[in-house]
Amino acid sequence: MKIGVPKETAAGERRVAMVPDVAKRLVGKGHQIVVESGAGEGALVPDSLYTEAGATIGDPWSAEVILKVSPPSDEELGRLKAGTTLIGFLDPRGNPERLKAIAATGVTAFAVESIPRISRAQSMDALSSQSNVAGYKSVILAAQHSTRFFPMLTTAAGTIPPAKVLVLGIGVAGLQALATARRLGAQTTGFDVRPETAEQVQSLGATWLDLGVQAVGEGGYARELTPEEQAKQQEALTEAIKGFDVVITTALVPGRPAPKLVTAEAVQGMKPGSVIVDLAGATGGNCELTEPGEVVVKHNVTIVAPLNLPATMPEHASMLYARNLMALIELIADDESGALNPDFDDEIVAGACVVKNGEVV
Repeated sequence: MKIGVPKETAAGERRVAMVPDVAKRLVGKGHQIVVESGAGEGALVPDSLYTEAGATIGDPWSAEVILKVSPPSDEELGRLKAGTTLIGFLDPRGNPERLKAIAATGVTAFAVESIPRISRAQSMDALSSQSNVAGYKSVILAAQHSTRFFPMLTTAAGTIPPAKVLVLGIGVAGLQALATARRLGAQTTGFDVRPETAEQVQSLGATWLDLGVQAVGEGGYARELTPEEQAKQQEALTEAIKGFDVVITTALVPGRPAPKLVTAEAVQGMKPGSVIVDLAGATGGNCELTEPGEVVVKHNVTIVAPLNLPATMPEHASMLYARNLMALIELIADDESGALNPDFDDEIVAGACVVKNGEVV
C-alpha cells in the first residue's frame, strides 16, 4: 500500500509519525512511503535519511493511508480524500465535533488512543508509549523547578535527606514517573483509586498511599468518583500532600474533565519551594490552581502544567510512535499482498476504528 506522512502543523508539535528505521522496514515489505518535505525536522530527522531508507519525498495526501500524530487541522481536512484511511491521535471523546468533520471527508479513521489495552495490542499501544515519555519528562521538570535535591546527599557539611515525591494516578505515566524519581534518588509514594495498582507501585520500590477510596472502572481506567467519595478522598489527600516536596498528577477520566485531586488548601499547606507537575492540564488539570500550559507560583509552590510533554522529546517519542503505527499497519494489511484489508471483526481493529467510510462508529 501507499503510505503518506504529512508534516505536523499543530502548535508545538515536533513529533513525526514515521522515522527512517520504520520506513525502511515497511519498504522492505513492499509498501511505498511518501513523506512530506520537512516532516521530520522537528524530531531532527532530515529528508535525506528518509530517502536513504527507501522513502520518497513528495505529496503524502494522495496515499491510501495517511499517518499523523495530531488530529487534522481544517486545512488538512480539505486535503483528505474519500476512501482514504487516516491513522493518528484523533481525540474522539474529547473533540467529537472534529470527529464529525473527519467523517464528513468520507475517510475511514483509526484513533490510536482507542486501541484496546489488551496483551495482543501492546505493540501498537501508542497511548502507553507516549505516556511513558510524559511520565519520564514530568520528573525531569519537577527536578528542574525544585529548590531541593532529589537524592540523599552525605557531605562534609552534613546529610541532606532525599526529596519526597508523590505520584497521583498509577497508569503508564504514573509508573514511569515513580521509576524515574526513584532512579534520581527520591523517596517515592504512589496513589490511585484503583486498589489493584498498589502492587505495581510497590514493585517499583515505592510506598502505597491508602486513603480508603476505590473507583475501579472499565478498560483499566478509573471511574468518576461520586461527590461523597470525592469529598472523603480530598480531605484525606489534602492532609497527605502537605508532607511531600513534589507531587506529580496523572489522573484522567476518558471523555471527562480531569478530577481535582490537589486542592488550593493542599497547595497552601505544602512547604515553600515544593513543586506540582500536573499532567492533566489539557483537560483542566488535577490541581485547583493549575493554569494549563503555564508555570505559576502559588503560595510559594511552583505548579507546572505542560500540555504536550511527548512533543518535547520528539526524537524518541517519534521512534516509539512510529513502531506502534507499524504494528497497526501490519494488522490491517493483507499478510500476502500487503494491500489494505482491515478485519473489522478483529477486536483491535473494531476498537480503534472511529470512522468507517465516512460514518462515525
